[in-house]
Amino acid sequence: MNSLSQRVGGAAPSRNASAPLVLVIVCAGVVLASLDLFIVNVALPSIARDLHQRNLSTLSWVLNGYAILYAALLVLFGRIAERFDRERGFLLGVLIFTAASAACGLAPSLGALIGCRLVQAVGAALMTPTSLGLILATTAPERRHSAVRTWAAIGGLAAALGPVVGGLLVAAGWRWVFFVNVPVGIVALAVGWWRLPRVPGHPVAPPNAAGALLVTAGIGALTLGLVEGNAWGWGSPRVLAALILGAVAVAAFARHTRTRPNPLIDPGLFRVRSFSGASAVSLTFSVAFGAMLLSIVLWMQNVWGWSALHTGLAFAPGPLMVPVCSFLLVGRLIARFGPGRVIAVGSLFYAAGVVWWALRAGLHPDYLGQVLPGTLLTGIGVGLTMPTFMATGSAALPPAAFATGSAVLNMLRQVGLAVGVALFVAVLGTPAGRSAQAAGFERAWLVIAGAAVLSAAVGRLGLGAAPRPAVAADAVSAPVGPSVGVS
Repeated sequence: MNSLSQRVGGAAPSRNASAPLVLVIVCAGVVLASLDLFIVNVALPSIARDLHQRNLSTLSWVLNGYAILYAALLVLFGRIAERFDRERGFLLGVLIFTAASAACGLAPSLGALIGCRLVQAVGAALMTPTSLGLILATTAPERRHSAVRTWAAIGGLAAALGPVVGGLLVAAGWRWVFFVNVPVGIVALAVGWWRLPRVPGHPVAPPNAAGALLVTAGIGALTLGLVEGNAWGWGSPRVLAALILGAVAVAAFARHTRTRPNPLIDPGLFRVRSFSGASAVSLTFSVAFGAMLLSIVLWMQNVWGWSALHTGLAFAPGPLMVPVCSFLLVGRLIARFGPGRVIAVGSLFYAAGVVWWALRAGLHPDYLGQVLPGTLLTGIGVGLTMPTFMATGSAALPPAAFATGSAVLNMLRQVGLAVGVALFVAVLGTPAGRSAQAAGFERAWLVIAGAAVLSAAVGRLGLGAAPRPAVAADAVSAPVGPSVGVS
């Protein structure tokens, strides 16, 4: 299969675009969605001052509202996207996200800003699964693993660079944190409209309404309880109600998936070891990733007293290791050792970086001796691990489940990020005094390292016998379950 028309199921594309150009276009959308998960954090103090908002609980919804709705809608939008032209779904997501970003930058009040952030989340939840679906559908099977690694590496780099970019933009004003999305979105829309090929949907049944309601409510409630646990109190009725409701809804969704003829997610996907193992790593590694990003930013700003810009620039070398490892090393390592071992080694590099901080970080700033080595090690860990589990899980998907399967991987990643942030804040606590702060961070970093070691074990055991890329690519064209197959 060499021609693009063959790769998208025999339909001639309405526009001429090579697979690399498709990758470039959709990665622009991925950068927008991934960057926005973390770029706004460093702008919160400026937003609070400018909008005269002192209530931290209310202010936190600028972050949490986006995170909760984004996680909750991913699977539903992924399933809906399977039925329609992928390029239209992607462009609609970019349009919604770009328009909402402009509205965020112009927001006159905190309430308006939170509302616009929720609309941003809707656009991001539509962009993410359709972007990966476009890549998988327009790339030859033997090249899908490499394309998805690129997609994941760019997304991971954008997420990790959030504090860096945020620090630079806040220096010009917090509204630029949102305005920066507009030109990128407009370019992606213009080029995508003219050059993205038509990738028709599959004749799959529409999402089951009960399943869609259960997974959306379950993931939304679980994420709500996790992100608000420290603010509301872990024993408060609101948090307990959210966590219980989420757990019950997710359990009911799992039962619904096993027993209904048209489930939202075909359970056959999880019988494919590459996908189930990658899904487990997506959750466990993201716990460590989310906690690490918050921890080192708070350490440099709150303990060392550095500015957001200084902190962002100091953190930059770590994220720069992500594309270096992904593009130069990961493909060769997977081909030789398999994805399970690559994930295990990457997660252990990551754990070593966090342990370095736990053992070496002191109250008196010493960037080269205390922070930089750990930053480089965690960057190498992300570069080896994240592209590997995303590519391995995605390569196992049949064409009719490209968007839904990628949405599951990203949903688990988003839930893992929320768990990681909640875990870090709970372990850190509210230490009084600088010595107590240092002890709290040391304790939290060791817990994060433990999460990374768990990710290494999950990757090694869950993907130990996963096929190499060439084998996985061949398996993509085989049906996974009774309702997920190649049309």
